[in-house]
Amino acid sequence: MQKDITVQSRRGLDWMNFFLADVRDGVGPYLAIFLLASQNWSSSDIGLVMGAMGVATGLAQIPAGKWMDSVRNKRLLLSGACGVVAIACPLMALYPVMWVVLPAQIAIGAAAAFILPGIASLTLGLVGHRQLAGHTGRNEVFNHAGNIVAALLAGAVGYFIANEYIFWVVSLWSLFSIVSVMTIRPSEVDDAQARGAERGSAGEIHIAKFLPLLKNRNILIFATVVMLFHFGNAAMLPLVGQQLSTQANGEGASLWMSACIILAQLVMIPIAKFAGKYVDIWGTRPVFMIALVALPIRGVLYTLSDAPMYLLAVQMLDGVGAGIFGVIWVLVVADLTKGSGHYSLTLGLMNVAHMVGFFLSQTTAGRVVDTAGSFSAGFLYLAAVAGLALLLFAVAMPETRTLGLGGRLKGKSDTALT
Repeated sequence: MQKDITVQSRRGLDWMNFFLADVRDGVGPYLAIFLLASQNWSSSDIGLVMGAMGVATGLAQIPAGKWMDSVRNKRLLLSGACGVVAIACPLMALYPVMWVVLPAQIAIGAAAAFILPGIASLTLGLVGHRQLAGHTGRNEVFNHAGNIVAALLAGAVGYFIANEYIFWVVSLWSLFSIVSVMTIRPSEVDDAQARGAERGSAGEIHIAKFLPLLKNRNILIFATVVMLFHFGNAAMLPLVGQQLSTQANGEGASLWMSACIILAQLVMIPIAKFAGKYVDIWGTRPVFMIALVALPIRGVLYTLSDAPMYLLAVQMLDGVGAGIFGVIWVLVVADLTKGSGHYSLTLGLMNVAHMVGFFLSQTTAGRVVDTAGSFSAGFLYLAAVAGLALLLFAVAMPETRTLGLGGRLKGKSDTALT
C-alpha cells in the first residue's frame, strides 16, 4: 500500500511547483521588451534569440525525458536545470549582446525541457499511481498561483524599477526552486515508481522495450489529440491581443492583455483542483472532454463581439481548457506507460506534439486572418481544428484509469502496452 509522504516532502513539492511556474519560460516576452526598448536591438535579432529558446526546448524534449527516466537522483537533475536558468538570466541583463544572449537563451530552452518531466516523475515517485491524480491537481494549483504572483511581481518590478531587474527576479525564483526541490526527502522517492516501472520479486527494476510503446495505438491517438488541442488553442490569445490593439489605436491593449492572462490563471486554480479530484471518480475521458468542448466554444464566442469586457469574459474559458489539460495529460501518459519504465520519455514525446501544434497554430492563424480580412475567420479556423481534437478523442480514445482506482472505475491501462 502506498504510504503518505511526509509534511516536509509535501511542502517541498508544493513550493517547487509554485516557483518553477516562473522558471520554465525564463524571462519570456520581457526579454523582447528589454532588448527593444533599452538596448535598441532590431526586430530580426530579437526574433532570432526568442526563437532559439523554443528550438532548443523542442530538440531537448526527448533526450531530457530519457535522461530523467534513467537517472536515479532526479532531484539533482531538476535542480541543475534550475541552476542553468539562475545563471543565464542575469548574464543577459549584464551583457545584452548577441554572443551572450543567444547561447543563454539556448541554455534556458534546453533546461526548460527537464522541468515538466522532473515535476511529473518526482510526483509519481513520491505518491504512486493511485494518488497521482489528486497530487497532480494540487501541483497545478500551486503552479497557477505561482504564475499569477510572478506576473504581478514582474510587472511591478518592470514598471517601478527597470525591466532588467525582472531577470534577477527569475534568477531568484530559480534559486528558490532549487531549495524547494532539495527539501524533498530522497528516501521517499521510489526510483522505479518515478519512471513508471515495476519491480520484480527480488527488487530489480523491469524496463520494457520502447519501440512497442512508441507503436501503441492509444499513445499515438493521444499525441495527435495533444497536437490538435494546441493547434486550436495557441493562437487564440495572440489574436485577441491583436484585436484589442486595433481598438482606440491600441490604447490600453497591454492592460487588457494582462487582465486576460491573470483572469485565466485565476480560473485555472479551482479547475485544476476539480480535475485532480474528479478524474478518479469519473475517469480521464469525461473530465478531458470538458476541456475539449470548451476550446471550440471559446473560438466561436470570440466572433460574436469585439468589446474588451466581452473578450475578457470569454477568455475565462481558457482557464477551463488549460486548467483541465494541465492535469489530465500527465495522468493519461502515466496510465498508458505504467509498467514500461518510460514515463518521462513519453512525456517528452507528448511535448514535441504540443510544440508542433503550437507552431502550426501561430504560423497559420495569422495567415487566415490576413487572407480573410477578419479576426472572426481566424477564430473559426482555430475552433474547427479544436473540434477535430474533440472528435478524435471522443471516437478513438479509451478510458485510461487503472482498474478499481477510487473504487468506481473500470479502466484499461493494465493492457495499454499489449
